Amino acid sequence: MSGAGGPVGAAQDPANSDTVLVRKGAYHDSVTLMRISGALTALPGVAAAMVAMGTELNLGILRDLGFSVPAADPGDLLIAVRAHDPGAAVEEAERLLSSVRPPDGGSAEQPPLTTGSAARGGADLVLVSTPGEHAFAEAQDAVRAGLPVMIFSDGVPVAQERLLKELAESTDVLVMGPDCGTAVIGGVGLGFANVLSPGPVGVVAASGTGAQQVTSLLDWAGTGVSHVLGVGGRDLSAEVGGLSTLRALRMLDDDPATELIVLVSKPPSPGVAAAVREAVGRLRTPVVPALLPETDLTEAAERALRTLGRPVPEWPSWPAWSGRQTRAKTIKGVYSGGTLGAEAATVAGQGEFVDYGDDAYTRGRAHPMIDPTLRVEALAQAHESELVLMDVVLGHGADPDPAASLAHAVARTPATVVIALVGTEGDPQDLHRQAAAFREAGAAVFTSNAQAARHARSLL
Repeated sequence: MSGAGGPVGAAQDPANSDTVLVRKGAYHDSVTLMRISGALTALPGVAAAMVAMGTELNLGILRDLGFSVPAADPGDLLIAVRAHDPGAAVEEAERLLSSVRPPDGGSAEQPPLTTGSAARGGADLVLVSTPGEHAFAEAQDAVRAGLPVMIFSDGVPVAQERLLKELAESTDVLVMGPDCGTAVIGGVGLGFANVLSPGPVGVVAASGTGAQQVTSLLDWAGTGVSHVLGVGGRDLSAEVGGLSTLRALRMLDDDPATELIVLVSKPPSPGVAAAVREAVGRLRTPVVPALLPETDLTEAAERALRTLGRPVPEWPSWPAWSGRQTRAKTIKGVYSGGTLGAEAATVAGQGEFVDYGDDAYTRGRAHPMIDPTLRVEALAQAHESELVLMDVVLGHGADPDPAASLAHAVARTPATVVIALVGTEGDPQDLHRQAAAFREAGAAVFTSNAQAARHARSLL
């Protein structure tokens, strides 16, 4: 994901003063900085605030906000505030930043300054979450050290992805990503991850939200997972050749805790798909493909349950409370997950669908699973003749209370709204409370994205 911390601004007021500080070499991840920026902006007397890393993109955003920007490097932290009392706002920023710094345990030792030196300290997996232009070097250090790596960053050139995965073949490790948003390793969630019970299903996923939909449905059915190995959305492209997918399949095939593998992806390259099918034929473990548009994700989850000899439940849904009569003539897809949006477009068979999680929308801002701003705006701009079909994805890493901002927008929009609520009963957001809030706001809510799309189509 991008390295922006999330600017929030307002028009300049002569009574306000600007302060911009640079903290050399003080790295924090973009999600933390976005939340701190939001907390500062909510303070009385603060007109604009941005806490972000000193990338060229973020420096440009600060200039657009009217700040005078000092020299800074991508590894430097910027604290910019426009307020009646900027000193108090900066003090609060420092307090919030110190609260998220990991404790040093009282040790006077210098912490590792590079991925390579950290890897020599006994790590068993590396997570890279830097701006995309800086991810390759860190991931390469991890692979050369013989460690698997999850690259959360997007914006990594495909040629670099191919090089990393070819290098991983020679060092016998797995590269998850780039743009790998979800993984679960031995019960530990990385990135955006739902709370899942342990169980016999392993997942190889070239789609984070696709994996979350399948595993959430399995969890609803009382079937847990062993591991979820994300491989990045481009892995099954002709340019990358499925290198991580093939390795992940072999790893799960060798895992005694995995009795069944589900392979999740948007449409793969035909040549790569053929190579994957050939590799699947050599595995001992049965594989259920969840490849759009051949099958939808709900059908794949149901097939996995039947393969394991387990019953398929009725997937929970909550009809809308509102008595509003729909006058919708077309579907407007407002999605945070690209695979979920692609699935809904296929099932609905019509409409205009936007993936707000695409790189074009996340550059310079947090992912829409964290920051609802763009989708709130889309709901505000929807018309009575439109039916808005959207996903809300729960779990660790996602918005801690998506209904707090989105439900108000749902209630105010003149459009009919249908929501795919992807999550489990163990997720920290409380799925049932989220469903109740959206239903009260006038939306119909489904735990199956495919069922939500079919319902939307039936309302036109």
